[in-house]
Amino acid sequence: MNEKLKDAVADVKGQSAKPTVSAVLRDGSLVELLYRPAEQRTCFCVALGGKYRFEDSLLEKENRLVPYSPANNLLAHEVVLLPSEPEEYDTEEKLIAEIQEFIHRYVDVSPLFEKIASYYVLFTWVYDDFNELPYLRVRGDYGSGKTRFLLTVGSICYKPIFASGASTVSPLFRILDSFRGTLIIDECDFRMSDERAEVVKILNNGNSKGFPVLRSEVVNKREFDPRAYNVFGPKLVATRGYFDDRALESRFLTEEMGQSPLRENIPINLSVVYKAEALHIRNKLLLFRLQNLGKRKTVDSLVDKTIEPRLNQIFVPLLSIIEDNQARSDLRELARRYNRETITDRGMDMEAQVLETIRDLKATSADGKVLVKEVADWFADKHGDEYDKKVTAKWIGKIIGKKLGLKTERIRDGYILAATEKSKLKRLYEKYGIEAEEGAKEGIDADQPLL
Repeated sequence: MNEKLKDAVADVKGQSAKPTVSAVLRDGSLVELLYRPAEQRTCFCVALGGKYRFEDSLLEKENRLVPYSPANNLLAHEVVLLPSEPEEYDTEEKLIAEIQEFIHRYVDVSPLFEKIASYYVLFTWVYDDFNELPYLRVRGDYGSGKTRFLLTVGSICYKPIFASGASTVSPLFRILDSFRGTLIIDECDFRMSDERAEVVKILNNGNSKGFPVLRSEVVNKREFDPRAYNVFGPKLVATRGYFDDRALESRFLTEEMGQSPLRENIPINLSVVYKAEALHIRNKLLLFRLQNLGKRKTVDSLVDKTIEPRLNQIFVPLLSIIEDNQARSDLRELARRYNRETITDRGMDMEAQVLETIRDLKATSADGKVLVKEVADWFADKHGDEYDKKVTAKWIGKIIGKKLGLKTERIRDGYILAATEKSKLKRLYEKYGIEAEEGAKEGIDADQPLL
């Protein structure tokens, strides 16, 4: 062996091999893992300046980046799906049309959700350009087509990671952290409460950058070492029911499945042709990613000030990649519908009942002053039978102070709402969909207590 070859071998041995799925190199090159099962081969696609090449390994700083083995269990059993090579496509518009046609061929959903799903697929391939993102969810009973939706749409998303309710939850944290792809969860109604809690952690932390999940890892079979797992990324979820956490529910764009008979031209079984079609679309979407990552950003002008900030947070990123005006208009109308439903649901809450009682008492008060004790008495008469516990002024005071965030002041006869809370009360009426009392809100002096 000559000296140069010895030095080259020594350099390679000196590098620590680091299995890699995706990376951005120091020179700005984008690295993506490819999988070619027919050749039993994995390799890297390295793109820079509109050109790309294939590499079996890469040197980056002190590490030698190597692809995951083609024998890796996740790849061999199609738990994670990857492209095999970049493939040319005509225009972005035609690529979207091909995605929608593929979804339409194998899944029966409403035309609007079919369009949303098509853009969501495109969004997953550049999701790391955004700081927040929505989740896509289908909900329905057994046999309503939820699994077919996840298999079809998931198969063309960016690095889909397929999991089911029967899976052990713990590996999901490592897989998500390593692959940084699209999590596909079938039957998220986990039977075990601890498994459900772990999935909820992933869903609660996974729609915004910078909120990893902390878990304790056993080191040397003795010590526990906290580790942060990155769970940010797109997610497709199927459930039979709702999540208890309303904040979590607000992260989903949801389609109710099984609302009509199955379309006759939907194939009962998925064939080999389906897998080949999905691979071709993934390959085209890989080229889309190589050409567009870093160029897609949140368009602030798309913020709709008539809806709540949380809904803007999940809708605007998806709206930002939609160029079709009709599709964008349809999605904005959907956001407004979600906003109306959120306000309607909130209007059925205990807090809304307390606000309505405050409003009614204010309307009948000559000086605008209403004691918290009076609120409790009226609330007990109107809604006392709906609750297991006795309605007391102390309980109502906690709802006013802690749930609604309104300050109270003590006077000789008891507690009243602070004079500074006038504007906050008005905002709460709007938030809970409660019509404010006529005339009272305009006729009260700014320095006069509202209750």
